[in-house]
Amino acid sequence: MHIDDYGFGKITINGAQYEEDVIILRDHVHAGWWRRKGHELHPEDLEKVFEFEPELLVVGTGYYGRMKVLKSARDQIEAIGCELVVEKTKRAYIIFNEANQKKAAAALHLTC
Repeated sequence: MHIDDYGFGKITINGAQYEEDVIILRDHVHAGWWRRKGHELHPEDLEKVFEFEPELLVVGTGYYGRMKVLKSARDQIEAIGCELVVEKTKRAYIIFNEANQKKAAAALHLTC
């Protein structure tokens, strides 16, 4: 998977445009990703990621970085031996694109 472009509320992945938050796994985009509590990332918000068992999870916290990764989510990510990178989405998508040698996943908030 390759993220072609990102701007507030829109992301283009492998030529397809999405206007909803996404989880990206090796060969699939889960569009319409919704969290239990909008701007907080809880462990249960990442079930698909945990099933995938990535080496790297890149979390995009939004254009302005308003989404927070809770300690409980960080702890569960660490428990599966996964490296976690948390950045504003504009930077997160670049990091995801550069991680092509790793089994990587991305969870990207597209707006605030």
